[in-house]
Amino acid sequence: MESQLVELDLADWSGAVPNEAWIAALEAGKVLYFPRLGFELLPEERALLSPVVLSPDVRNISLDANGRIKGVAGDEERQRAVAAMVGRFRAQAQQLIYGLLPHYTPALRLAPTSYRPAQVETRVQSWRADDRRLHIDAFPSRPNYGERILRVFTNANPEGAPRVWRVGEPFETVARRFLPRTKPYSRWQARMLRALRVTKSLRSEYDHLMLQLHDGMKSDLDYQKNADQQTVAFPAGSVWVCFSDQTSHAVMSGQYMLEQTLHLPAARQYNPDSSPLAILSRLTGRQLV
Repeated sequence: MESQLVELDLADWSGAVPNEAWIAALEAGKVLYFPRLGFELLPEERALLSPVVLSPDVRNISLDANGRIKGVAGDEERQRAVAAMVGRFRAQAQQLIYGLLPHYTPALRLAPTSYRPAQVETRVQSWRADDRRLHIDAFPSRPNYGERILRVFTNANPEGAPRVWRVGEPFETVARRFLPRTKPYSRWQARMLRALRVTKSLRSEYDHLMLQLHDGMKSDLDYQKNADQQTVAFPAGSVWVCFSDQTSHAVMSGQYMLEQTLHLPAARQYNPDSSPLAILSRLTGRQLV
């Protein structure tokens, strides 16, 4: 299997410039990997790298676009400290993306920034929610009509433990494998899900198919074991970027990660024909949104 990683020698968040080969690789679903681009903690922030900062009833800490922090256990001083740390990562992640992908900049929509101090290996979840299984990102309650999910990750582990991923085969290969197994799209069912507020808006055929691919991958244990894939240990002090709705991935182990999500209309890519929306529309012979 061809490597799904593109390693880039960038050591400065403000030093990224556009490069046609990197952009094409990213839009083909590959992972851009920056081994020298770490997120540096301030000395007083090292105490925040502890599971005790996470509220027991949530998976992750998140900072919304208005600067509101959620999921932090502790007093106002700790809330402010975590918000400042996560906000600084947000600013650096945006700086990286704006430099690397300037064509995206006017069209990007900022999503909450997350800090994940919990240990991946000990998390107990249903098979559908278990991110240790290969999957592409698709969300049952939030239809996105083909909008891209661009993510910037950094491993901030203070003990040097890696964030271990499995990275799977290209999106079109996944789609060709699992599309024949998908259930037909039902508009009346989509309307019912919206009326019952299971979904926040009407689920499109695109969103229906993406969820079917997500669930088909996760439920197929033979596929999980035998599909083309590579194991990647992202070391502490590294950064990686991918379109998580296109890159087949599984998160196997690690602790203390920060992540920034940015949304992009598929039409605003450098090459819109490489998007999952375009690929699924081509394979089904239908315009899906």
